[in-house]
Amino acid sequence: MTTQQHARDAIPAQPVTNSDAAADTQDDITAAIETVHAQYRAGVAAGHAEENSPRLDFPPYRSSLLRHPTKDLHHTDPETIELWSPAFGHRDVDPLESDLTIQHSGAPIGERIVVRGRVLDGLGHPVRDQLVEVWQANSAGRYIHKKDQHPAPIDPNFTGVGRCLTGADGSYEFTTIKPAPYPWKNHHNAWRPAHIHFSLFGTDFTQRMITQMYFPGDPLFALDPIYQSITDPKARARLVATYDHSVTSHEWATGYSWDIVLTGSNRTWTETEEDH
Repeated sequence: MTTQQHARDAIPAQPVTNSDAAADTQDDITAAIETVHAQYRAGVAAGHAEENSPRLDFPPYRSSLLRHPTKDLHHTDPETIELWSPAFGHRDVDPLESDLTIQHSGAPIGERIVVRGRVLDGLGHPVRDQLVEVWQANSAGRYIHKKDQHPAPIDPNFTGVGRCLTGADGSYEFTTIKPAPYPWKNHHNAWRPAHIHFSLFGTDFTQRMITQMYFPGDPLFALDPIYQSITDPKARARLVATYDHSVTSHEWATGYSWDIVLTGSNRTWTETEEDH
C-alpha cells in the first residue's frame, strides 16, 4: 500500500484568482469546480488518461495547494519513522471498540447506523487482519477536538472514534451514529457533506491509508471542493456507501455497505491529510 499520489496527465486547471479565499461565495467555488471538470472531460475526450484520485492542486479546495510534497520523495529508515508514529497502546484490539455507541454511560443522540464492508486488493482478494480505524463528527456535526469551535452541541456520550481488525474474508463492521454536515473555512458558507474518516494500516505504521466514506444522495456533494477534487465521476462514486437493508436491525439501526479497494484501477481514493 502507499499514500503517494502522482500528478495526472491532464489539462491543467485554471487558478482561482481571488486573493481572499474566505470572501468567495459558494457560486464562485461551484463555478471553479465546473471549470476544472469541463477541462478534465475535454482531456479525456482528447485521449488523456482517466483520473482515479484527487488532483494534488485543486484550486477550489484552497488548502490543497499546501497539502502535498513539493520535492522528490526519498527512502528513510522505517524503524526511525515508527518512533514518531501514532501510539495506540499495547493491548489487543477489543471487538467492543467497533461499537461507537457503547463507549460511555449513556446512549448517544442521533440515528444509529451499522457500516459493513470488506477490505480488498486490486484483484478482489480479501485483506485479513487489517487494522481499520474510524473517526467522525457527531449527529450535530461536531468533533470532540479543541480546534473544532463549530457552535453545535457536543454529545457527552459520543466520542466518535473506533477500530477493528478485518476478518479472514476481509470484512469489517462498525456500529455508530450517522454524522451531520459541518461548516469549514474554505469559503463563505462552506459546508462539508456528512462523512466518516477511515484509516487502514498495513504491516507497520509507515503503511497508512486514509479515506472518507460518504452517504448516498447528499445534496452537498456538488458543492464540496474536497469531494469534487476527484475529477472522475466513477472514482467519486466509489466513496459513497450503499444503503443496505440487509445490514439493518429491527427497531435498532439502519445499515450501509462500503468496500475499500486498496490497489488497481478500482481502488478507493486515499488522502495524505486527515483533519477534514
